[in-house]
Amino acid sequence: MFIVVLSHYQKMTIDYLLTSPSSLRFSDFISPFSQETDHKWLRFSPKPSGAMRTATRITCGPISSRRKFAERESAERENRVLVRSLMSRISDREPLVKTLDKYVKVVRCEHCFLLFEELGKSDKWLQCLEVFRWMQKQRWYIADNGVYSKLISVMGKKGQTRMAMWLFSEMKNSGCRPDASVYNALITAHLHTRDKAKALEKARGYFDKMKGMERCQPNVVTYNILLRAFAQSGKVDQVNALFKDLDISAVSPDVYTFNGVMDAYGKNGMIKEMESVLTRMRSNECKPDIITFNLLIDAYGKKQEFEKMEQTFKSLMRSKEKPTLSTFNSMIINYGKARLRDKAEWVFKKMDDMSYTPSFITYECMIMMYGYSGSVSRAREVFEEVVESETVVKGSTLNAMLDVYCLSGLHMEADKLFHNASAFRVQPNASTYKLLYKAYTKADMKENVQMLIKKMEKDGIVPSKRFFLEALEVFGSKLPGSDSENRKSTGSGRSQDSAKDLVERN
Repeated sequence: MFIVVLSHYQKMTIDYLLTSPSSLRFSDFISPFSQETDHKWLRFSPKPSGAMRTATRITCGPISSRRKFAERESAERENRVLVRSLMSRISDREPLVKTLDKYVKVVRCEHCFLLFEELGKSDKWLQCLEVFRWMQKQRWYIADNGVYSKLISVMGKKGQTRMAMWLFSEMKNSGCRPDASVYNALITAHLHTRDKAKALEKARGYFDKMKGMERCQPNVVTYNILLRAFAQSGKVDQVNALFKDLDISAVSPDVYTFNGVMDAYGKNGMIKEMESVLTRMRSNECKPDIITFNLLIDAYGKKQEFEKMEQTFKSLMRSKEKPTLSTFNSMIINYGKARLRDKAEWVFKKMDDMSYTPSFITYECMIMMYGYSGSVSRAREVFEEVVESETVVKGSTLNAMLDVYCLSGLHMEADKLFHNASAFRVQPNASTYKLLYKAYTKADMKENVQMLIKKMEKDGIVPSKRFFLEALEVFGSKLPGSDSENRKSTGSGRSQDSAKDLVERN
C-alpha cells in the first residue's frame, strides 16, 4: 500500500489554509490511532439517528421576529401537509387536475411549487405540465419567471432538455423577460444531458449570451454552476479562465464557489488542482466551512493520502466548525478500503466520545470496513445488532452485508441471507438484485442467476437499462480471451462501488 508522507512544510500549509499556523505536533493528533485495538469498548448500539444525542436550543431576539419566523414555519408545514394530501389522492381513477379542482379554493402558487418538486422526485414530470396548465387557468395566476425557472429546473433534472427549451420559448411568448435565474435553470438543464462535451459548449454559449444582456448578467450562481461543471469534466484551463473572468467582474465568489470546484476535483482524484483552489479560497479571504473540511477529508481518504486527511481533521477539530456524521463516515470507509481496521475503529470510538449518534450509514460503513479487512464475523455482528435495534432495517444495510459475503467469496451465505431477508424485517430492492446478479454471474453460479431472475419477476422488480448494460459487461468479462478472464477476479470493483454509494449518501 502506498501512503504519502508529508513534509513539515506541507503539514503546516494545509493547517494554515484551513485555520491558522499551529505549534502543535502532528503526533499529538495521530497518537490515539493505536496499532492494537481493544475491541471491548467497540460495542455497536444503534440509536435513533441524529447528529448529537442531546441538543438544547435557546433562541434570543425580538419577540416579533421569533413570532414571524414561527408563523412562516407553520405556514410551510401546512403547505406541505396539503401537498402530501394531494399527492396521496393521485391515481389512475382520479386524474390530478380533477383533484386540484376539488381544492381550487385553497391551492395557490406556493402549493404548485411544492407539487412540482414532489412530482419531479417521483419521475412524474408530465404531470408537472398538467399542474402548470391548471395554474394558468386560475384567476390568481400571473406569468412569472420563478414558475418557469422551477419547471425548467425540474425538466432538466429528468433529462427532458427539449421540454425545458419549450418552456423557455413559452415564457418569452407569455411576455416574461428572461433573467439570470431562468438562464441558470436552462444551463443546468443542458448539463444533465449525456453528451457532456456538447452540454458544456451550450452552457458556455448561454454564459457568453448573458454577458451581452444587461438584464441577465451572470451572477454568483451562474459561475458556481459552470465552474463545477468544467471541474467535473477535468477542464482545468476552462476553470482557470472562469476564475479570471470572475475576478474582473462585479461578482464576488462565495464559499459555494470554491467548495463546488474542490469537490469536483476531489472526486476526480485531482488533488493538486483541488489544493490550488483551496489556496485561491484563502487568498479571497473566504473562510472554509464544514463542507470544505468534509470534501477535503473525503478526497484525501480516497487517494489514501492519510496524513493529509488526518491533518485536515485536526484543523477541523481546532476550528469553530464541528464534525458531522459525514466526516466520520468518510474516514471509516476510506480507512477500511486500505484495511486500516484499527484506525477505522478509533474513528468510531471518537464519535462515541464526542456524543455523536451513528446513523444507519455509519453502521453500513462499519460493515463494509470489516468486509474489506477480511473480518466477516465482525461485519455480521454489526449487522445483527442493527437488526435487533431498528424497527425497520434499510435495504442498503442488507446490501452492505450481502456485498461483504460476496467480496469474501461466501456466495452461499449471501444467498441464505437474501432468502431470509423477511425474517430481518427488510425488503430487498433493485440494488440488491443487481448486486447479487453481478456476483453470481462472476462466480459462474448459473442456477442462482436463474433463480434470481424468477424472484425478480415474482417481486415485480423491473430491471432498468443500466441493469442490463452492467449485466452485459459481466457476461463479456466471462468470455474466453477477455481481459478480466485472464486476470484473477477479486471483486474489489463491485465493493468499491458500494463504498462510493455509502460516502455519496452522507
